[in-house]
Amino acid sequence: MAKKAVASLQTGAGRNYTKCIKMVKTEKGYQYAQEMVHNNNIKEFFAKK
Repeated sequence: MAKKAVASLQTGAGRNYTKCIKMVKTEKGYQYAQEMVHNNNIKEFFAKK
């Protein structure tokens, strides 16, 4: 099942998106924020706090 989901991201419009993960500092410590971002908006994702 996982192969089918991954394969669907590699064809068509799915190749225009990238899974971005960054560390975010919170009151309790650090957490990870992850999001599927369009390739044109990757820099904005990492620039926002």
